[in-house]
Amino acid sequence: MKLGLHVADFTWPNGPRHMAEDLTRIATVAEDVGFSKLSVMDHVWQIGAVGSAEQDMLEAYTTLGYLAARTSKIDLLAWVTAVVYREPGLLAKCVTTLDVLSGGRAWLGIAAAWNEAESRGIGLPFPPTAEVFERYVDDLPAEDTVAASSRAARNCWQRALRGRRSSTTARCRISCPSPHVSAVPIGPSRRSPPTCSIAAWRSPVRPTARW
Repeated sequence: MKLGLHVADFTWPNGPRHMAEDLTRIATVAEDVGFSKLSVMDHVWQIGAVGSAEQDMLEAYTTLGYLAARTSKIDLLAWVTAVVYREPGLLAKCVTTLDVLSGGRAWLGIAAAWNEAESRGIGLPFPPTAEVFERYVDDLPAEDTVAASSRAARNCWQRALRGRRSSTTARCRISCPSPHVSAVPIGPSRRSPPTCSIAAWRSPVRPTARW
């Protein structure tokens, strides 16, 4: 069995002035004792289940980049990435950059965002759920199986890597430098990192438990 450590609370006794030191200590101890993954939330405000919105919260991918420099073995991910917070091309760039700089330790966990107050509060887009899946995960399979959701995750990642054509940006430039692999496996194998996981449902009227 492999265990991961999820860091959801950054309100620590030493305060923001020593937050980098405290986070480094948590990450290095987690790696030393054998945790296989280290994750942070993709939120910009603290969520109600943990504390008040005024409590300390770090931006996910900046934090993961910092953790990549402070560790050497543990896998890194945002649990989970809010799909509407970054356009697909930018998200692909964030994760492939993390993968390159961490030596192939980046994972992508991705799902629909839910925190409308947070999004509106800092001016992020928050489209209706139906639009989210039309824009980002519009070809999720109907089969209710692990293999099907794995294929959907891989397709979502590969579409993000390809990006979208525009008049100003050539899509071939999105993933330069390339991540350690261009195909993303799903499952226990770590021969070809990074790995994608996806939590989603086809229609806003279907229960999230389907996936």
